[in-house]
Amino acid sequence: MIENSSSMDRPAAAQRNPRVLAAVAAGVVLLIGLAFAFPAIRRWSSAERAVDGSTLRLGTVTRGDLLRDLSVQGRVVAALSPTLFSPGQGIVSLRTHAGSQIKSGDVLAVIDSKELHAALDQARSQLLTSHSELDRQRIVTRQSELRAQQQVELQTLRLAAAKRQLERVERTFKEGLSNKVDLETSQDAVHIADMELTQAKNELTLLHETSGFEVATRQQQVQRQESVTGELQKRVDDLTIRAPFDGMVAAVAVQEGNGVAPNQAVLTVVNLSSLELEIGLPEEYANETGVGTPAVITFLGRDYPGKVTRISPEVVNSEVMATVAFAGAQPEGLKQNQRLTTRLTFESKHNVLKVARGAFMESEGGRAAYVVNEKMATRRDIATGASSVAEVEIVRGLSEGETIVLSDTATFGHARTVMLR
Repeated sequence: MIENSSSMDRPAAAQRNPRVLAAVAAGVVLLIGLAFAFPAIRRWSSAERAVDGSTLRLGTVTRGDLLRDLSVQGRVVAALSPTLFSPGQGIVSLRTHAGSQIKSGDVLAVIDSKELHAALDQARSQLLTSHSELDRQRIVTRQSELRAQQQVELQTLRLAAAKRQLERVERTFKEGLSNKVDLETSQDAVHIADMELTQAKNELTLLHETSGFEVATRQQQVQRQESVTGELQKRVDDLTIRAPFDGMVAAVAVQEGNGVAPNQAVLTVVNLSSLELEIGLPEEYANETGVGTPAVITFLGRDYPGKVTRISPEVVNSEVMATVAFAGAQPEGLKQNQRLTTRLTFESKHNVLKVARGAFMESEGGRAAYVVNEKMATRRDIATGASSVAEVEIVRGLSEGETIVLSDTATFGHARTVMLR
């Protein structure tokens, strides 16, 4: 007899509901997702704005040397480009044309000036006359001096004769053979002869001075006429216009056979072996730039040292014009009016915090920057110092290794925190 069926019973597996299992799995996934998303959710909740981070340019604060400089475009010009003028009125005959290569001393133009040639002939004739008058004056001077010298010698003889006569009278007077009247007459004759000799000597001295003055006056007239003749000769020689140096004819201001007036421009020449750069400085850099300011000129990928040689005293269109010359030998291949990049160096600082220059300097005025940490940009007050074309000095507010937003931050709206998507 079977009492029960316990010996045949088997434990049955629990029936699980698939919906319950799906719900449990979804809950686990949600918890894991919330765990990972919590930092992002916290950032989103604390951020005042959100921007697309892929459009931003970032930069890292570093430590090193900073050159405060300015980069401008310079135009190559000739340091020597004189304009040659006509020395007188005449007809021009050209011996070259614009663009011709020239050597020093080459004849560029000849001016036929009959007026100058006639003036030179007159000056030469007057010079010959002046020389003749000078020679005549010297002859007259010698004649006058000879006559005066003769009078001195005659008066010397008369004085000697009067003295001998006085000696004879004195002897006879002592012997009682002559009277006192004869003695006094002889004494008077000696005094008169002595006075005449003194007067003759004085006249000879005065004649020397007068003759010297007359001769000197004639010599000055000759020298003055020589100067006039030499100047006219130079002007006549200048009628043949020659190249002052090796270079090129830049422009011709007259045509063949034209009549030209005195001091009229004929042609312009340039010295291609002496080139310099003409640059326009922004007005705010004018006071920092002086004669001798170092410069670096870039040509065909190479840098050449230079320096500022001239600065204009006036401001035109918010720019001050300056001239930069090569400090050493200029590179070959330069052409007039060629554009070259020129960098002026104002100051060099060593071991400073710096960051790449960006639009944030203008949007924040150099007083604030957004420091990036993961996906969050936080506004921080900073102070900047010297700046160059590519970098800016950080005085305070940032540390080495920190990353900041270099792009324009005007869209941030001065928010304290910005989420970078």
